[in-house]
Amino acid sequence: MDFITTGFLQAFVLLFGGDPETYSAILTTISVSTLSIMASLIIGAPLGFMLGYHDFLGKKFLRTVADSLLSFPTVVIGLLVYALLSRRGPLGEMDLLFTIPGIAAGQALLGIPIVTAMMATAVENLDQRLKNTLLTLGAGRSQILRTTLWEARYSLVLAVAAAYGRIVSEIGISMMIGGNIKWHTRTITTAIALETGKGEFAMGIALGLVLMIIAFGVNFSMSGIKKRAGK
Repeated sequence: MDFITTGFLQAFVLLFGGDPETYSAILTTISVSTLSIMASLIIGAPLGFMLGYHDFLGKKFLRTVADSLLSFPTVVIGLLVYALLSRRGPLGEMDLLFTIPGIAAGQALLGIPIVTAMMATAVENLDQRLKNTLLTLGAGRSQILRTTLWEARYSLVLAVAAAYGRIVSEIGISMMIGGNIKWHTRTITTAIALETGKGEFAMGIALGLVLMIIAFGVNFSMSGIKKRAGK
C-alpha cells in the first residue's frame, strides 16, 4: 500500500508544481475534446433535428442505426479512421494521422451519434401542438427551426455534455490515431495507460485525478441542467 500513498503524494507535487509533461497531456486533451465536441454539435444537432422532426421513408431504420452507434467500440472507430487517414488510405494526402485534428475527427465519430440520438428524442418529445401553432402564426421554416431548437435547448446541452464525457475518457481512438506522441498527441488517457505500464504511478494518478474532476464536472453540470429543465 505504500506505493499508492507515495503515488498520490507525488501526483500532487506534479499537479501543483506545474510539471510540463503532465500539463502537456492535459492541454492536448482539452484541445482535442474541444474540436471533437464542436464537430459533434455542428453535425449531430441538425441530423438529430431532422430525425426527430420530419417523417420520411426509412426513418425508423436510421433511428435504429443512430441508437446502435451509441455503443460502437472506440477501437473499431480508431481502426476505421486509421485506415482512412493512413498513407495508403483515401484521405492519406491530408496528413491527419498522428495529429490533433486527426484524433478530433475520430472522436467526433464517437460523439455525433450521441448528439444525434439525444437530439432526435428531445425533438420527438416536444409538444406536438408547437409546430401547428407556429404554422398558424405564419412562421417560416427557419423560424420553426429556431423555435424548436430553443424549446429543446436543455436537451441539446445534455446531449453535448454526455458526448463530451464519452469523448474525453476514451483511449482507443487517441492511441491509434494519435500514436501517443510525447509533447504532441499524448492525451490524459493514453498517458495514464503508458505511465502505469511503466510503473510510473505518480503521473498516472495525477492525470487520473484530473480526469475524475472533468467527469464530476460534466455530471454535476448535467444534474443542474436537468433540474432547471424540470422547472
